[in-house]
Amino acid sequence: MKKTTQNERDMLSILYDAFPEDFSHQDAKRLATITEEFIAGFRMLVDKGPLVSVFGSSRGAEDSSDYRLGHALGTALAEAGCAVLTGGGPGLMEAVNRGAHEANGMSVGLNISMPDEQTSNPYAFPTLTLDHFFVRKVLLLKYSIAYIFLPGGFGTLDELFEVLTLMQTKKIKPYPLIILNNRFWKEFRDWMGTLQKAGMIGPDDMDFITFANTVEEVIEHLKKNGNHDEI
Repeated sequence: MKKTTQNERDMLSILYDAFPEDFSHQDAKRLATITEEFIAGFRMLVDKGPLVSVFGSSRGAEDSSDYRLGHALGTALAEAGCAVLTGGGPGLMEAVNRGAHEANGMSVGLNISMPDEQTSNPYAFPTLTLDHFFVRKVLLLKYSIAYIFLPGGFGTLDELFEVLTLMQTKKIKPYPLIILNNRFWKEFRDWMGTLQKAGMIGPDDMDFITFANTVEEVIEHLKKNGNHDEI
């Protein structure tokens, strides 16, 4: 006798009234808002490629070396013919958008609404402000052909591990994932080695990551390993 799959069991549970028939009013409103955000994001991004998503801290000061690095990266990506996509906020996101904008490239932002009212940086256009972090993360990945990580905190690490998990589980293609600034990421790299030695990640999982120390190394890696002719 054929065994039922988990999906079939889930459907049977619904059919036999294991769950309430209707959403709550609050859940219905939230689902509508989530759907609206996805539709707006898809419409904004669908014709902007090839996109390279760049992640990094919202706290990088304009006079910092990391801001200068982000600016140089945005410039180089624009000159290579890539549209730049960031989280649309201040700090290193602004630096990347600014570099791309000042090089006359496509500079796109996906800002997030937060209690402290993070504003979109003036160098991202078009830009969209979202309420849901998970919608933002989907949009930052969906139309991109490479992912670059500058120094950052909890948000940047969350996005980094999201991408790594999706690649490891084959939910997305293993596009180039580049971590830039070896000095900042040294302890992270060591800790990832610890995970590998302990068997917590696979022997080949570190192959998803390329560490780079200069913008020139990033562009060269994209030219050699990019999945699109435009890079």
